[in-house]
Amino acid sequence: MSVHEDNILILDFGSQVTQLIARRVRESSVYSEILPFNVPIGEIRAHNPKGLILSGGPASVYAPGAPHPDPRVFELGIPVLGICYGMQLITQHFGGKVEPASHREFGRAELRIDQPAGLFDGLGAETLVWMSHGDRIARQPEGFTTIAHTDNAPVAAFADLARRVYGLQFHPEVVHTAEGRAMLENFAYNVCGCKPTWTMAGFVETEIARIREQVGGGKVICALSGGVDSSVAAVLVHKAIGDQLTCVFVNNGLLRTGEAEKVVATFRDHMGMNLVFADEADRFLGKLKGVSDPERKRKIIGNTFIEVFDHHAERMTGVGFLVQGTLYPDVIESVSAKGPSATIKTHHNVGGLPEDLKFTLVEPFRELFKDEVRAIGRELGVPMEIIQRQPFPGPGLAIRILEEVTPERVALLQKADAIVLEEIKAAGLYERIWQSFAVLLPTKTVGVMGDERTYENVVVLRAVHSVDGMTADWVHLPYELLGTISNRIINEVRGVNRVCYDISSKPPATIEWE
Repeated sequence: MSVHEDNILILDFGSQVTQLIARRVRESSVYSEILPFNVPIGEIRAHNPKGLILSGGPASVYAPGAPHPDPRVFELGIPVLGICYGMQLITQHFGGKVEPASHREFGRAELRIDQPAGLFDGLGAETLVWMSHGDRIARQPEGFTTIAHTDNAPVAAFADLARRVYGLQFHPEVVHTAEGRAMLENFAYNVCGCKPTWTMAGFVETEIARIREQVGGGKVICALSGGVDSSVAAVLVHKAIGDQLTCVFVNNGLLRTGEAEKVVATFRDHMGMNLVFADEADRFLGKLKGVSDPERKRKIIGNTFIEVFDHHAERMTGVGFLVQGTLYPDVIESVSAKGPSATIKTHHNVGGLPEDLKFTLVEPFRELFKDEVRAIGRELGVPMEIIQRQPFPGPGLAIRILEEVTPERVALLQKADAIVLEEIKAAGLYERIWQSFAVLLPTKTVGVMGDERTYENVVVLRAVHSVDGMTADWVHLPYELLGTISNRIINEVRGVNRVCYDISSKPPATIEWE
């Protein structure tokens, strides 16, 4: 645990958008951290927060087994803001009454502000907000006053100014709430008295000193994938300790066209870093021969990577530290079982390391979100091509090739995927899309090419908008762009005669096909 002088803690009661609260607060240059709702009061005090935010959640406060924090969180003498479920917790704790609403309220609502001071300072008389609740405040606690209302929620926001306790029935953290960021800034600056001291330039300076202290004169190794997280982590650690760092880049034969060459050129040639290039394509593809099950593919690739990485690490004497690009959402998701949220996945960076790991971990980004890592990359002069790179799965193209992975099918998909990315970039959409890629299906269809019947492969295009990969919506790509991509793939990639577009969102689908 690291303690920041000006920080706001968030207690998580199971909302799927709790991470957004922390991100919005941090966008105001105030450090914010998420803890499970049932965290011991001593741990909260150890952070010495300037304020506390209680998140939303799916439960009803009056239901048996509903999550409740230690009641002493209201006795810390710091401002408290409850959002949705958090507001209802405040109501119940201070003697008010929460009951089921006559009808649930989801979606946009027009908020009418009754008291502009405090949370709503600088806002107009009306603003659009996002509601998502099935309960309502039937009776406010003594000492609280209504500071905003909507047509369906007579108490859409309340406050006890003396105790500096506030509640919002809507969600200020989501983009659908027009002035939500301003409300959270007002809470951080005006109510909690925080100063905007959380900057990436300051983080870099502090983290370099911390890495030097942790590592001393020891040797450090980094598994470099070429993605945003591991790349920026490698550059930051290299800035801190120079040639004490050696990066290992493994070509598993499942990368995109030209990717291995780009990584070597960038880090070894351009940045002057110690880089071991392990070309192990034949080893990986050999072990995948005849394997169709997606989970077996993942395990084979993961285990083989560890074999290769360990082999190269053992050849370097005196290596005691391993750099990982673990991000804050990885940590949150992997410990979410401590709270009421369902654990969606355990990340390899957090939960998949061997128990007998021979190295001490160096995780400079364990407290950061992806957008903050990108900002650090800009601070450090990492090439924009890497900083703006779309996420790419660890198993690579293996999980975009359904059924068996063969060298021929990898080569086919590499060509199709290169066309997708070329055209997405040419249309100026690459940096505005979370992920865009091609998938090779394990089926063939009839076609006509040059007046002859063909029976060839199907490629599917996938492009999604997302904030953090947890949920995603398919991108409404222009028809002209879809047509260009389809024509190029069919004309330029031998063995493909049909191109489809995936218009599924997550959930119920996932972003990747396997």
